[in-house]
Amino acid sequence: MISGKKIGAIGSIVVIAAGLAYLALGNFGDNLVYFMTPSEVVTMEQDRYGKKMRVAGMVVEASMEVIPETLKIRFDLTDGAETIPVAFEGIPPDLFKEGKGAVVEGYWDKDQVFHSHMIMAKHEEDYMPLEMKQAGETLPTKGLIKTLHVGE
Repeated sequence: MISGKKIGAIGSIVVIAAGLAYLALGNFGDNLVYFMTPSEVVTMEQDRYGKKMRVAGMVVEASMEVIPETLKIRFDLTDGAETIPVAFEGIPPDLFKEGKGAVVEGYWDKDQVFHSHMIMAKHEEDYMPLEMKQAGETLPTKGLIKTLHVGE
């Protein structure tokens, strides 16, 4: 026979587990952000218009247009096969430049424009903060290579 204390403990564990499961999975579908390429975006079904997603590609050279006296920027993003126009409002990251990689988050609309509310700029492997470059510092490549060759 199970005592009242055991039933209370088991009940508490079940309630806590159910609460954690709800928090972990309850709104997961609403917060899921799909990652796509410009080629996938242009072939997307209309039912995906307006849904939040991320698109990765290269910012096309000479495509960036800054609208004066606003925080609006327009540019093209490409994966080499397809190119999409992107409208962004806000302050882009320092590393965001034409000819460089970027990931934009936002939605694709029926007018075939990607409306971004966030830009994540990609950087090369040899990235160095601007302050270090201005101070004339260089990357410690020799020491870095030594640490990567284990056993030598």
